[in-house]
Amino acid sequence: MSTAVANDRLAKRFEKWDTDGNGVLEASDFQGEAARIAQNLGMSADSPEVQELRSAFQGLYEHLAQKAGVPAGGAISREQFLDATGEMLFKEGEASFNRALSPIVKALVRLCDDNHDGEIDAREFQAWLSAVGVPASQAGEIFQKVDRNGDGRLSEDELLQTIRDFHFGQLEVELLG
Repeated sequence: MSTAVANDRLAKRFEKWDTDGNGVLEASDFQGEAARIAQNLGMSADSPEVQELRSAFQGLYEHLAQKAGVPAGGAISREQFLDATGEMLFKEGEASFNRALSPIVKALVRLCDDNHDGEIDAREFQAWLSAVGVPASQAGEIFQKVDRNGDGRLSEDELLQTIRDFHFGQLEVELLG
């Protein structure tokens, strides 16, 4: 995979997460993304699942701010974000990526897992995609690509692997919208 592909994808991620469009990422942007996802799922802001998602996004913001050398509560510039996430992807590797994004994947699974079996079926996956802004019409095709073992259910590990593969340029499936 080329660094250019990864940087392009990370730049798009920055733009998406800059929910207020002011050119920097702040804790409020991460909270705004969690709120948008919850709203798209029709979930109450005070539900335990939404609180878990908010906490996961807050943790990601804090992790990225620390990596970028930004003081607590500070703003992360586009360049700082690209440097911090690039370091996480290319220097620290899979384990670092998993530590940073696993809480968000876990929280999204809990939000979408209507039958509480700890995995996402095709219908629940469609809700996930809709919540993060991916057209529902693409859900079936994407589900087939993501369901690596073909059992009709997606585990947290499969979902995290898909997000990681997308950012490493190995798969054209974006699960974070």
